[in-house]
Amino acid sequence: MGNENYDAGAFHYASRRELAAGRNGMVATSHPVAAQVGLDILKRGGNAIDAAIATAATLTVVEPGSNGIGGDSFSILWKDGKLHGLNSSGPSPQGLDPDPYLTKEKDFPTFGINAVTVPGVPAGWAALSKKHGKLPLKEVLEPAAKIAEEGYVITNTVSQAFQRTFKRFSKEKDNYPELESWFKVFAPEGTAKQALDIIKLPGHARGLRLIGETEADAFYNGKIAEAIDAFSRRHGGSLRLDDLKSFQPEWVDPVSVDYKGYQVWEMPPNGQGIVALMALNSLKHLELAGKDDAETLHKQIEAIKLAFADGNLTIADPERMTVSAEELLSERYAKERAELIGHDAIDAVPGISDSSGTVYLAAADAEGNMISYIQSNYMGFGSGAVIPEFGISLNNRAVGFTNEKGHVNTLAPAKRPFNTIIPGFLTKEGQPMGPFGVMGGHMQPQGHLQVIQSMIDFGLNPQDALDKPRWQWVKGRKVLVEPEFPFSVLTDLKHRGHDIEVTLEKGQFGRGQIILRNENGVLIGGTEPRTDGTVAVW
Repeated sequence: MGNENYDAGAFHYASRRELAAGRNGMVATSHPVAAQVGLDILKRGGNAIDAAIATAATLTVVEPGSNGIGGDSFSILWKDGKLHGLNSSGPSPQGLDPDPYLTKEKDFPTFGINAVTVPGVPAGWAALSKKHGKLPLKEVLEPAAKIAEEGYVITNTVSQAFQRTFKRFSKEKDNYPELESWFKVFAPEGTAKQALDIIKLPGHARGLRLIGETEADAFYNGKIAEAIDAFSRRHGGSLRLDDLKSFQPEWVDPVSVDYKGYQVWEMPPNGQGIVALMALNSLKHLELAGKDDAETLHKQIEAIKLAFADGNLTIADPERMTVSAEELLSERYAKERAELIGHDAIDAVPGISDSSGTVYLAAADAEGNMISYIQSNYMGFGSGAVIPEFGISLNNRAVGFTNEKGHVNTLAPAKRPFNTIIPGFLTKEGQPMGPFGVMGGHMQPQGHLQVIQSMIDFGLNPQDALDKPRWQWVKGRKVLVEPEFPFSVLTDLKHRGHDIEVTLEKGQFGRGQIILRNENGVLIGGTEPRTDGTVAVW
């Protein structure tokens, strides 16, 4: 070892991962402890759904800079021979007054209690457990509670979120006094946590146990709900006990497109999954060159730009949308958008006239059950408002609204905003192939597009598809790329009119997981090399 004061975040050589394979169960996610908890639940007699809940709960403990109990979740699962979707994202408070923000009298807050929508994560866990799980929710959440109580080691990736947020909230706490609650829970010594530090979250443990014992009722109609209400009143928020009491997650049918003989499934709005489907739907009408060819990347970027132009205009609370997902995913419209993609980069505009912080996981079991699950507080730690006695770190998902009057996603009370988090699923000829996902704000549909095409068009295995260098369209013609792309490819893209920027910031390109089941029943897993990705297999 020589010098034991090494930098836990410094690496001099590229790491390489192999495919993971097994038969009895598999959990893939961004943190090794969380993946192991999920696998332990499978070995204890739980199914893939139980494993996903346990893993998700553990991620709120060991990766709190990416998600929390006070966030939202979406799930696509294969069980009993069919796909099921669960939207557990919450609406804005019923007492929200949007007028000061719509008239530009006040800027809408990025942080603090007024950026919070009704949290959906606990209700989502309870709904999944009740309808599709095998073990009691109390048993499933206990491993996460124990880790929170006893403490855990902070990894380098997680430490970066602590340090980034400490700096950000130190600057913002004069504007948002409620951010002191974040410092009380996540920086009790007054300094940012570093890699290899140990942290204990006793409030988090209490919150998880109370949620498990009451099947989430305490969160929406009991002690935790009352604590959230009191916190909101104390800091001038509009979130109330009645908002929590009235929330119910929604079982929905996932939506899909046929992409070259495969059905690619996403959740319907208010999530942005249809952006990935719109882009794929257009690309199937175009000829693609090789997987590392500049022309291929150009067409992908143009397709995602066009899809985002439409998605940003039309996606909102499904009850308020005026353009249906079916229309956006129609073959006619896909061909029209594909015809706009030529040799040079364009500035995308909508073709429809309308009258990162996230964690992702995939799990599978020996019974054939599979689940694609994603949950988030939105911008890292979310709003920065934390209910210390129960470890509830609240989201800032209301930032997803627009203050543009007349827009389908305009800020309003009791309304779900545009949501970035999207789980994906792949089937072929009516049979499940498996879950996939790439977290990371607006990178998510772009990541879905890239890994799906890597597997279907170019024959890459799941790990290779996740290892492949990625790009991210930002806005206009600006595209971020990873440094592993060949210089000749980047030069070609620049000549086509793209504003190319090479960045070393791995977090810009999302974090993905894939589990596929082959015809012999073998589970094959790939995980993200840009984080602490782990596939736990049995």
